[in-house]
Amino acid sequence: MKKTIRDFDFNDKTALVRVDFNVPLKAGKVNGEDRIVKVIPTINYLIEKGAKVVLMSHLGRPKGEYKEEFSLEPVAKRASELLKKDVKFIASREIVDEKVLEEVKKLKKGEIALLENLRFVEGEEKNDVDFAKKLASLGDIFVNDAFGIAHRTHASNVGVTKFLPSCVGFLVEKEIKYFDDALKNPEKPFAAILGGSKVSDKIGAIENLLEKVDVLVIVGAMANTFLKSKGLEVGKSLVEDDKLDLAREFMVKAIDKSVDLILPRDVIVAPELSENVKGTLKNVEDVSEGDMILDIGSESLKDIEAAIRDAKTVVLNGPCGVFEIEEFSHGTIELAKILANLDATVIVGGGDSVSAVEKAGVADRLTHISTGGGASLKMLEGKKLPGIEAVEEA
Repeated sequence: MKKTIRDFDFNDKTALVRVDFNVPLKAGKVNGEDRIVKVIPTINYLIEKGAKVVLMSHLGRPKGEYKEEFSLEPVAKRASELLKKDVKFIASREIVDEKVLEEVKKLKKGEIALLENLRFVEGEEKNDVDFAKKLASLGDIFVNDAFGIAHRTHASNVGVTKFLPSCVGFLVEKEIKYFDDALKNPEKPFAAILGGSKVSDKIGAIENLLEKVDVLVIVGAMANTFLKSKGLEVGKSLVEDDKLDLAREFMVKAIDKSVDLILPRDVIVAPELSENVKGTLKNVEDVSEGDMILDIGSESLKDIEAAIRDAKTVVLNGPCGVFEIEEFSHGTIELAKILANLDATVIVGGGDSVSAVEKAGVADRLTHISTGGGASLKMLEGKKLPGIEAVEEA
């Protein structure tokens, strides 16, 4: 068990908090604030305990150089509005310099500051010791509340722990709890639903989950590889020909482990992927050479609903189709609604899955929605996350 913010006295101390404010921007304003909202409980707790709070985050991929469009200044403004408290933006292209150190020293109990985008400095992603030491010089206690980068070994989430006492915030604590419970001691029956583009992206997750689940549902473009491995025509659909043997191995292993492996029975196809094209419902046996599979059909949804109806733990990672396009979003949206009606612990992985359940309007009816797509996938693979491993044990 990792130390949490409850394990430290923050009175008159500077809490250096790694958050994940990698939010979408549109016309210079925050256009999606969920990641800010989810760390508010941690920030408020630190303030209540008398801390001075220094927040640090990345935004986008500026690749180690200053780019104005990736500045965190608009995020500081929106965070101020959401917290109903001023978040002082301390701008420096070096992230930490003498001026920044002075500004941080001026902070009083209960005040909050946000540093500039960490990825403006190459040392961040390289986990550079000197950069980590500079960051650590800004605080007394390090708080990791950025689950979205927990699978990365960076200066701001791993390097700083070499120089400061460390703990996790409420958000990371919650992420660890739900994924640990689901993967180590799930209430049975346990079902996992994996979607997305490629089998290759989720080999580790499939291998790990086949040892744990009662039901494994494969949807999205990755299902095409399984369908083709069974000798079915998938036309022009996205498929990984070099993973056909692996897909067959997984199907054999599912039988050996008594896992109910569910694949699509019917699909929505179109001659091409485009905003204006109309989809056609077909049984998987009827897909032709000119078809592209872009969503699952109604019978597939019925199969999934029947397979997970009695589940007590369900993990979802990945969409059923190209849900960004309205014509091919039905499967993903309807699956989210099915999950919302279950009497079960439902955990949704980050990235596209989060967008999908929000689009379906059921996010508030699901048990836990992860803030980290890559990190949650690594946990489904049974891997340890460097950003969490680096934090002190309780």
